[in-house]
Amino acid sequence: MNGWVWTAILLTISNAFMTLAWYGHLKFPAKALWLVVLASWGIAFFEYWFVIPANRIGYASGLNLAQLKIMQEVITLLVFAAFMVLVMGERLKWNHAAAFLCMIAAVAFVFLDKLRPV
Repeated sequence: MNGWVWTAILLTISNAFMTLAWYGHLKFPAKALWLVVLASWGIAFFEYWFVIPANRIGYASGLNLAQLKIMQEVITLLVFAAFMVLVMGERLKWNHAAAFLCMIAAVAFVFLDKLRPV
Protein backbone atom coordinates (compact mmCIF):
# COMPACT_ATOMS: atom_id res chain seq x y z
CA MET A 1 0.00 0.00 0.00
CA ASN A 2 1.11 3.53 -0.81
CA GLY A 3 2.62 5.68 1.98
CA TRP A 4 -0.08 8.32 1.55
CA VAL A 5 -2.77 5.69 2.12
CA TRP A 6 -1.05 4.39 5.26
CA THR A 7 -0.70 7.97 6.45
CA ALA A 8 -4.43 8.59 5.99
CA ILE A 9 -5.37 5.31 7.72
CA LEU A 10 -3.11 5.96 10.71
CA LEU A 11 -4.24 9.59 10.97
CA THR A 12 -7.86 8.44 10.97
CA ILE A 13 -7.21 6.02 13.83
CA SER A 14 -5.23 8.63 15.78
CA ASN A 15 -8.00 11.18 15.28
CA ALA A 16 -10.60 8.74 16.55
CA PHE A 17 -8.59 8.38 19.77
CA MET A 18 -7.99 12.13 20.09
CA THR A 19 -11.61 13.06 19.43
CA LEU A 20 -12.68 10.59 22.08
CA ALA A 21 -10.08 11.99 24.50
CA TRP A 22 -11.06 15.63 23.89
CA TYR A 23 -14.84 15.31 23.66
CA GLY A 24 -15.93 11.88 24.94
CA HIS A 25 -16.04 13.11 28.53
CA LEU A 26 -18.89 15.45 27.59
CA LYS A 27 -21.17 12.39 27.70
CA PHE A 28 -20.37 12.14 31.42
CA PRO A 29 -20.83 15.63 32.88
CA ALA A 30 -21.34 14.33 36.43
CA LYS A 31 -17.89 12.69 36.56
CA ALA A 32 -15.16 14.52 38.46
CA LEU A 33 -12.93 16.71 36.29
CA TRP A 34 -9.73 15.08 37.55
CA LEU A 35 -11.10 11.68 36.56
CA VAL A 36 -12.02 12.67 33.01
CA VAL A 37 -8.68 14.46 32.58
CA LEU A 38 -6.81 11.29 33.59
CA ALA A 39 -9.01 9.16 31.35
CA SER A 40 -8.44 11.58 28.46
CA TRP A 41 -4.66 11.45 28.98
CA GLY A 42 -4.83 7.67 28.92
CA ILE A 43 -6.75 7.71 25.64
CA ALA A 44 -4.42 10.34 24.15
CA PHE A 45 -1.43 8.11 24.91
CA PHE A 46 -2.70 5.65 22.30
CA GLU A 47 -3.30 8.46 19.82
CA TYR A 48 0.45 9.08 19.72
CA TRP A 49 1.12 5.47 18.73
CA PHE A 50 -0.70 6.21 15.47
CA VAL A 51 -0.01 9.88 14.74
CA ILE A 52 3.79 9.67 15.03
CA PRO A 53 4.14 6.77 12.57
CA ALA A 54 1.56 8.43 10.28
CA ASN A 55 3.64 11.60 10.07
CA ARG A 56 6.90 9.71 9.59
CA ILE A 57 5.44 7.53 6.83
CA GLY A 58 3.81 10.52 5.13
CA TYR A 59 6.97 12.61 5.27
CA ALA A 60 9.08 9.73 3.96
CA SER A 61 6.52 9.29 1.14
CA GLY A 62 7.07 12.83 -0.08
CA LEU A 63 4.41 14.80 1.78
CA ASN A 64 5.68 18.09 3.16
CA LEU A 65 4.69 19.50 6.53
CA ALA A 66 1.87 21.66 5.18
CA GLN A 67 0.43 18.68 3.30
CA LEU A 68 0.64 16.47 6.38
CA LYS A 69 -1.08 19.12 8.48
CA ILE A 70 -3.93 19.82 6.07
CA MET A 71 -4.47 16.08 5.58
CA GLN A 72 -4.68 15.72 9.35
CA GLU A 73 -7.12 18.63 9.65
CA VAL A 74 -9.49 17.26 7.01
CA ILE A 75 -9.40 13.82 8.62
CA THR A 76 -10.02 15.47 11.99
CA LEU A 77 -13.07 17.23 10.58
CA LEU A 78 -14.47 14.00 9.13
CA VAL A 79 -13.85 12.02 12.31
CA PHE A 80 -15.29 14.83 14.42
CA ALA A 81 -18.41 15.05 12.23
CA ALA A 82 -18.98 11.31 12.62
CA PHE A 83 -18.41 11.55 16.39
CA MET A 84 -20.75 14.52 16.65
CA VAL A 85 -23.58 12.64 14.93
CA LEU A 86 -23.02 9.05 16.06
CA VAL A 87 -21.81 9.53 19.64
CA MET A 88 -23.14 12.91 20.74
CA GLY A 89 -26.40 12.74 18.77
CA GLU A 90 -26.05 16.20 17.24
CA ARG A 91 -27.06 17.12 13.70
CA LEU A 92 -24.86 18.41 10.91
CA LYS A 93 -25.99 21.75 9.52
CA TRP A 94 -25.45 23.68 6.30
CA ASN A 95 -22.65 25.75 7.82
CA HIS A 96 -20.75 22.57 8.71
CA ALA A 97 -20.91 21.60 5.03
CA ALA A 98 -19.74 25.10 4.04
CA ALA A 99 -16.79 24.84 6.43
CA PHE A 100 -15.91 21.44 5.00
CA LEU A 101 -15.90 22.89 1.48
CA CYS A 102 -13.46 25.55 2.67
CA MET A 103 -11.22 22.79 4.02
CA ILE A 104 -11.40 20.99 0.67
CA ALA A 105 -10.28 24.23 -0.99
CA ALA A 106 -7.38 24.39 1.47
CA VAL A 107 -6.41 20.84 0.52
CA ALA A 108 -6.46 21.76 -3.15
CA PHE A 109 -4.20 24.74 -2.56
CA VAL A 110 -1.72 22.85 -0.39
CA PHE A 111 -1.51 19.88 -2.77
CA LEU A 112 -1.45 21.99 -5.93
CA ASP A 113 2.27 21.45 -6.46
CA LYS A 114 1.74 17.65 -6.32
CA LEU A 115 -0.94 17.84 -9.01
CA ARG A 116 1.11 19.80 -11.56
CA PRO A 117 3.36 17.91 -13.95
CA VAL A 118 7.02 18.49 -13.19
